[in-house]
Amino acid sequence: MESPQNIIRNQPFSTSSPTVGIIGGGQLARMLCISAAQLGVRTLTLERQEHCPAAAVSTGHQVGDWNDTATLMQFAQQCDVVTLENNFVDAGTLETLEQRAFNILPHSGCLKTIQDKVVQKTALQKLNLPTPRFQAIDSFAELEIVAQEIGYPCLLKQRHNGYDGKGIADISRPAELETAWHQLSGDTKPLYCEAYCDFLKELAVIICRSASGAVVRYPVVETIQKDHICSIVKAPADIPTQVRDEAIRIAARSVAALGAVGCVAVEMFLTRDHQVLVNELALRVHNSGHYTIEACFTSQFENHIRAVLNWPLGNPDLVKPAAVMFNLLGDAVGTSFPSGVEQALKIDGVRLHLYAKDASKVGRKMGHLTVLGDTMPSALNRAKQAAQALTFKNP
Repeated sequence: MESPQNIIRNQPFSTSSPTVGIIGGGQLARMLCISAAQLGVRTLTLERQEHCPAAAVSTGHQVGDWNDTATLMQFAQQCDVVTLENNFVDAGTLETLEQRAFNILPHSGCLKTIQDKVVQKTALQKLNLPTPRFQAIDSFAELEIVAQEIGYPCLLKQRHNGYDGKGIADISRPAELETAWHQLSGDTKPLYCEAYCDFLKELAVIICRSASGAVVRYPVVETIQKDHICSIVKAPADIPTQVRDEAIRIAARSVAALGAVGCVAVEMFLTRDHQVLVNELALRVHNSGHYTIEACFTSQFENHIRAVLNWPLGNPDLVKPAAVMFNLLGDAVGTSFPSGVEQALKIDGVRLHLYAKDASKVGRKMGHLTVLGDTMPSALNRAKQAAQALTFKNP
C-alpha cells in the first residue's frame, strides 16, 4: 500500500530491518526511538502535532489523531508491530485493529484493565495484592458518605487519564469535599475516593516481558515526588531485604496477571509498618526507569523494543552500586533549552537528557539527568548540584 501522505520522513526506509510504530510523540517515544536506532530498528511515531520530542529522532513521523480508527489503521499498515508511549489511546480502537490482524503490543485487553483505575485496583485485589482502600463514587452525596467511612485525609481521583498530579484532589476535611468534586468535574467524569497512605517511601519496579514470555526485572527504586510529579529516583532503594523481596513478588505477580508485552512499571507505597501496597501500574516505559539508560547494562527503552520484537531481553542489572536520576521540571513559561548547561556538565559523571519540547511550563518535564556512583550519597550530591545549576526561566 502507498505510504500515507502526512508522514514526515527523517530517513529513507530500508526493507530489511523491522519497523516499530509508537503511538505518541513525547519524551518516552523519543528515548524509545533512540534505543531502536542503536539496534538498526526503524521507528514510526504518531502524534497530534508535527513538532514533538520524538519527531526529530524517529525514522518517520505521522501527524494525526491516534483515536481515529482510519488514521491508526493507516499508521499500523506501515509497521511490523505497534506499541504505546502512553496509556491514553482508546482501547476499543486498538481492539478493532487487532481484529484485523494488526500486531499491537501490549494488547488492548491489558490497556482496558489498567485505563480505569477502579478496574485496575479491583483486578489487583482479586489477586490478593494489597492496595490502599478505595471506592467508586457515583454522586456527590455518595462521596460525603464514603469519605466519612474511609476517613480524613483522603484523595478524590479521576478514574481515567490521571497522571503527574492531574486528576487528583487532596481532601483533609469535609468542608473541602465540594471544591474537590467540582475541581475534578464530578458531575461529568467518573471518580473514586481513596484512603490517604501515610507512607515511609514510594517504590517502583519495572518489569519487562517479551512476546514469548521471557521476563526481566529492574532494581526496586525509591521515587521522590514533588506536587505528585516524580522528582528524584534513587536506585537501588535503601530498604530491608524482606521489603525488597516483597515488592518484587507483588510487582511480578501484577505483571504476570496482565500478560503484558513490553515494560510495565509498578508503583508502590512502603508504609511505616513496612507493608507494601500497590499504588498503580503504567503499561509502558516509565519515568522511574530513565536512570536505566546509563545505570543498567540494558535500558528499559532497549528492552521494550526487544520485547515487542520478541528478541532476547538484555541484562537489567546496575553497572555501578548507585544511580540517581533528577527530573528537570519547568520553572515558568519560558525557554525549552535551559541556562546552566555548561555549569552542570562540569560536574563529574553527569549525563544530561533534554527533550526538545517547544516551551517550558511550570511542572512540565523538560529533561532529566543521571549520575552514577560507588555510594548513594556521592551520586545524590553530584546530581543535586547539577540539577540546581539548570533553569528553564527566560533570561
